[in-house]
Amino acid sequence: QVQLVESGGGLVQAGGSLRLSCAASGRIFSIDTMGWYRQAPGKQRELVATITNSGSTNYADSVKGRFTISRDNAKNSVYLQMNTLEPEDTAVYYCNAKRWGRLHWGQGTQVTVSS
Repeated sequence: QVQLVESGGGLVQAGGSLRLSCAASGRIFSIDTMGWYRQAPGKQRELVATITNSGSTNYADSVKGRFTISRDNAKNSVYLQMNTLEPEDTAVYYCNAKRWGRLHWGQGTQVTVSS
């Protein structure tokens, strides 16, 4: 079992920044890709960014150039630095981790961007 706990969400004004954190616990060895997804009210969950254990990243076009994903393998954590936030970024943000082909999800953290 892998457990993921997100933190760092909150309310921020448009143009501001937030940094999300996700800490993994349990059977954390052999985790490879980790990522962030989000789900806005009335919409399906969508990919935000992913990062492999070697540092290769992938971003949704909507956040490219504004968000940065990173990880600290020693701390079993993944982060999402969100800059120049827009009201359209408002959503519940979920952490994801893949281990031996099995996906694990956190409970999510709310990000609200006011105009």
